[in-house]
Amino acid sequence: MKKTLSIALAGNPNAGKTTMFNALTGARQSVGNYPGVTVEKREGYLHVNGRKINIVDLPGTYSLTAYSQEELVARDYLINERPQLVIDIIDANSLERNLYLAVQFMEMGIPMVLALNMMDEVRKSGKKIDTRKLSQLLGVPVVETVARSGEGKQALIEIALAEIREQEDGWRPLEISYGPDIDPVLQEMTALIQNAGFLTDTYPSRWLALKYLEGDVQIKSLGTSAGEIGSALEDMVQRVTEHCRVTLDSIPEAIIADYRYGYIASVTKQGVFIQRGHQERIHLSDKIDRILTHRFTGPLLMIGVLYGMFVATFTVGEIPMGWFEAFFTWLSEKTMEAIPPGLLQSLLVDGVIAGVGGVLGFVPLIMVMFLGIAFLEDSGYMARMAYMMDRVLRIFGLHGCSVMPFIVAGGIPGGCAVPGVMGARTLRSPKEKLATLLTVPFMPCGAKVPVFLLLGAAFFEESAATVLFWITIGSWATALVVAWVLRNTVIRGEATPFVMELPPYRLPTFKGLCIHTWERAWQYAKKAGTVILAISILIWSCMTFPTLPREQSQAFEMQRTAVLSRTPENPDAEIIRQIGNEILAIDNREAEAALRHSYAGRLGTAFESFTRLAGFDWRTNIALLGGFAAKEVIVSTLGTAYAMGDVAPDSSESLGNRLRRDPHWNRLTALSMIIFVMLYAPCFVTVVAMARESSWKWALFSVIYTTLTAFAVSTAVYQIGGRFFSP
Repeated sequence: MKKTLSIALAGNPNAGKTTMFNALTGARQSVGNYPGVTVEKREGYLHVNGRKINIVDLPGTYSLTAYSQEELVARDYLINERPQLVIDIIDANSLERNLYLAVQFMEMGIPMVLALNMMDEVRKSGKKIDTRKLSQLLGVPVVETVARSGEGKQALIEIALAEIREQEDGWRPLEISYGPDIDPVLQEMTALIQNAGFLTDTYPSRWLALKYLEGDVQIKSLGTSAGEIGSALEDMVQRVTEHCRVTLDSIPEAIIADYRYGYIASVTKQGVFIQRGHQERIHLSDKIDRILTHRFTGPLLMIGVLYGMFVATFTVGEIPMGWFEAFFTWLSEKTMEAIPPGLLQSLLVDGVIAGVGGVLGFVPLIMVMFLGIAFLEDSGYMARMAYMMDRVLRIFGLHGCSVMPFIVAGGIPGGCAVPGVMGARTLRSPKEKLATLLTVPFMPCGAKVPVFLLLGAAFFEESAATVLFWITIGSWATALVVAWVLRNTVIRGEATPFVMELPPYRLPTFKGLCIHTWERAWQYAKKAGTVILAISILIWSCMTFPTLPREQSQAFEMQRTAVLSRTPENPDAEIIRQIGNEILAIDNREAEAALRHSYAGRLGTAFESFTRLAGFDWRTNIALLGGFAAKEVIVSTLGTAYAMGDVAPDSSESLGNRLRRDPHWNRLTALSMIIFVMLYAPCFVTVVAMARESSWKWALFSVIYTTLTAFAVSTAVYQIGGRFFSP
């Protein structure tokens, strides 16, 4: 530790900062101006245990965005002089408003101590503040003070010195989520700044990106001087600004402020105010939260909201989904009419249309679900769901901040595990972060949803919404149980406090809902037309080659010849029908033999001896193996497998109908399949993301333990269900 230390006093105007400065330094102070500006600069010093401490009284500010000369001076001093600590003097009578500046210090990463000033007035007003709880939630020391009388000043300096000793490993910026509209571009801007090295030796990269979004004039001028990086960042800001105006009727700066105040509200709601003054105003959001986040009514309403969304998904989406299925059936028939039998017809009908069409057929259901999710997000209710879930997660060794990665990954079906994995970065504890990473893949992401929709509609038609609801509950339950096991075995560790921002309630705009829904649906459809198309063609190739040996093909041809040779000269309609059925049966056996003989068929057959325990045949095995690349591939692979292994006249019917009439499939098989898909290994892209966030060792561990867990649970359900229930 340096012999001479530097501590900055900061705070809102009229918070008692200068009074505290005088109490600490007494007559040992000087007054001047900051270089180049006419803002008063006050410095003083004191000696503690033989060490000189310089105290700098920064100008009173409400923010660290350079709106005024005072704010610019305060920020530049912190960045250029880098004091060892900031003491933020807070008017405890207006705790929430004053914490706004404190949150910005935390986002900058500078070590800080909060001094709750005017505590004598707080006590007189009938309020009681749990400073220990506040310190625990924010992760910074909190000291009660009365600057006028000098109460708490000695404890303030002692705690400040102790904090400096503990924080010598550098600045550690706080990262707050600013919602689905801001976070993606914020992350993109941060990466761009980091890669370009733009002012990174002076400012934290994410903080610079935030200043751009807030329209900070000084930072933007530095970017303009830097050339291309400034233009690129301005373009990103312009893009997200237009997006926010169209979808939320707001601007990034206002959204960021809302989420900061939401973060503060989350802190103060968790027992910080033991007793509030009788005259304190209750905001509309607080009144709504009394019901929606109530300990008992809140969870019940949340379950009702989720179930209602699933019912709406199937009720509203069923009719347009039928249109999509009819279109792809028509397209298959026309393609078969236009192209003669052969490899090209098989590629287009069995590979492309059956594969990609099987995925795109669920677009209507997916869009209805995305519409519901967009409403929950834009209204602010999604954050409340996360807030309520914290009470449950902590029981199982997870952190409250794990909630958002879970929800993003598909906690409300339709998310993606990759951003869910990346969202775990907000967890400060490495062990809680690891536990979150290893359980996020259990969530029903948007890639798994088509499988659930397919099997739910095919085998549980009257209760498909209920099935999807229980899949969601089951995913959460499995994630929590596995987290509890992991946190009590391989990744033991203490829990850390939970803080999460609660944005104010808003009424979503219709245009915003449409745009958010379309963006997600388009990403789903684009993936079907690119990645899924490529994988479908690859899997079709694996299901087609090598072709049957000539002797086997000739054997089937001889069987058909034998049947035709028994045909009388003038057969009646009944005989023609019987002969046609026999020929069709031979064709189906040949198609199945050809599929089994292919590379994919051989691999699926190799696993069949033990996957039968869970009710999976060789065709299902092929689909599940393809699911390691991307879970949507399961539907497209099933579509291809059952199209190529069935040459019935109505072979262009929907995949759900094919599965229903297949003797290997029944409700119990479908349930076992749902459970396996819900739990088994994450897709390859998610595994790579997990490796980047932790290590390849833990990523591969995730693949192995999730697959083993999935197979064990599916087998148990299939075997026990087969004994007690008729399929």
